[in-house]
Amino acid sequence: MCGWSSSRSKWALYAIGTLLGLCGGCSKRELPTPTESVLRIAQRNEPATLDPQLATLPDEFFILRAVSEGLVTPNPDGGTPLPGVAERWESSADGLTWTFHLRANAKWSNGDPVTSRDFAFTVARAHTPGSLSPKTALFQNVEATGSLDAHTFIVRLRRPDDGFLALAASGPWLPVHAPTVTRHGAQWTRPGHFVGNGPFTLAEWLPNQRITVIRNPAYWNADAVKLEAMQFLAFDSSDTEERAFRAGQIDVSMTVPFAKLESYRQSSPTLMHTVPLHETRYIALNVTRPPLNDVRVRRALSLALDRRVLVEKVMKGGQRPAYAFASPGLGGYQPAAQLTEDATEARRLLAEAGFPGGKGFPALELTTWGAGNLVLEAIQQRWRTELGITVSIIQREAHTHLVSLAKGDYALGYATAIPDYDSPLDVLQRLVSGDPGNYPQWRNPSYDRLVSTGDLTGAEQVLLDELPLIPLYYNNRNYLLRPGVRGWREDALWTRFYQNVRFGEK
Repeated sequence: MCGWSSSRSKWALYAIGTLLGLCGGCSKRELPTPTESVLRIAQRNEPATLDPQLATLPDEFFILRAVSEGLVTPNPDGGTPLPGVAERWESSADGLTWTFHLRANAKWSNGDPVTSRDFAFTVARAHTPGSLSPKTALFQNVEATGSLDAHTFIVRLRRPDDGFLALAASGPWLPVHAPTVTRHGAQWTRPGHFVGNGPFTLAEWLPNQRITVIRNPAYWNADAVKLEAMQFLAFDSSDTEERAFRAGQIDVSMTVPFAKLESYRQSSPTLMHTVPLHETRYIALNVTRPPLNDVRVRRALSLALDRRVLVEKVMKGGQRPAYAFASPGLGGYQPAAQLTEDATEARRLLAEAGFPGGKGFPALELTTWGAGNLVLEAIQQRWRTELGITVSIIQREAHTHLVSLAKGDYALGYATAIPDYDSPLDVLQRLVSGDPGNYPQWRNPSYDRLVSTGDLTGAEQVLLDELPLIPLYYNNRNYLLRPGVRGWREDALWTRFYQNVRFGEK
């Protein structure tokens, strides 16, 4: 149940549908005043799930952050996470025991109190051996959980971790309502079954069309929530969503088409906003498949690139060339190792591997999920010109692509590394043997040991020497925001903050 009366729910959905219908006829040059109750947000990829322990796509967590709240929440200004369900907390002198004091007035959308048992259940379902969660690494340092009472949750760590609060604020730590999960199984995230504890709750999910969330009156801070509802509207390209923005059909776009970035910079700079991200776009190389099992081939593919041309001439969106895997500045980290580029050396290595001038090199497929085609086409051309090899680009649906990467059902795969929290460990952990995020199917005991002991610069040196993946660039999010939308915030980890979003007010 969504926690709203039937008449209120029907009104909210009717209003949303009416507003969309009215905006459909707006002039492309006009920027109509948005409704004062419903925020319309463009989405690119259809969520496969709204289960926080199973979610992987940013698009899934965009919605989850609206309908769920963790013990603590990320700070939009950076630094120490802010209170969420926990109004205060403390850690033991040895840093191993964390005690969270939950708000007595925190409730689920069905009116049940949010208790320490809910958080214990959440951690257990992600932490238990055999868990289906792709984010089990985020729970590995948890030795045990417990409670003093319904509103005192205790976490015991295996080893001290200065970043634990940031970890507890991450998306996979968002709680689930145990009775609902137990009763409905995999269907618990559907409208009519869903129970959440965030400022909004799920009201409608029409696959590949829209997802609607409405204000949750049971939320402990409901009076501070200004919007009545938000709609996440599906678009298949940046061009179609940009047209919808100009037609007044959306208030926040997902991206800006590469070809229109300069136009918005020059003619409408107040509409376009840019957020530098700690997201690394890269090409995963399936090291179990010849000839990618030869490190000389992998190095040749990387050396042949010109990353600066990719970001400055192809993308033009302020992205930064990536010469290491973990983004500089992530948790204060600065990569020591750096990749180089040298087409002559690339050709020499490819010849040494048995493919002089690309002769005899098998045709390979580079799979993607409908993003970055211009970038991949530029890389495709670069490899053809500099190395004499042929690569075809195959586009898949986002979730299908991720499943294929995880199973190793690919040769070259366009991928993205988005940290769940502000730490390079979260990114580098994904290349540890057997991790669900180890798309290259790479195994290196030295790397595993260095990551486990916290020597992340040493681990990244091994990674860049072996190159099971090719870092391309550190991403930016360029998006369009309608005038009059106030309080919209997002950070470098793709986290959005909806509680203070409103229309018109200063």
